[in-house]
Amino acid sequence: MREKPRILVIDDDESVRKSLVMILQDKGYLVDTAENGKEALEKSNKNFYNIALIDIRLPDMEGTELLTAMRDTVPKMVKIVVTGYPALENAIQAVNKGADGYVVKPILDMEAFLNTLKEQLKKQQETRKYSEQRVAEYVETRIREQDDA
Repeated sequence: MREKPRILVIDDDESVRKSLVMILQDKGYLVDTAENGKEALEKSNKNFYNIALIDIRLPDMEGTELLTAMRDTVPKMVKIVVTGYPALENAIQAVNKGADGYVVKPILDMEAFLNTLKEQLKKQQETRKYSEQRVAEYVETRIREQDDA
């Protein structure tokens, strides 16, 4: 049985967190929430999340700061910036700091949003398979080299 993808919703607006939790859980995702950067860092250091949805404006730090502060995971956690303040400067800064995507709220096209999540999860899965394949090839090569020695 495949494990359900885990998503961390980081937003200081409780109504945004609750609505995203309801929608995402309804689609079969395991969802956790954080209302600020500190809580998000604590949770992401203890648990693995496939995706983090990060509000660009948090009470204790900018979402772009959180992007770089969250630990690198294997497979790589997908980080999507969610903002109610759409500006080209924000989008460029988010991508430069390592965001894998950028979503404007309120999320008007939920289908497009959910498709973005699916696409990111598919890329993550393909990257994970490729990494596992590379490790297996490396081990096989090392074993052959030792057998030949």
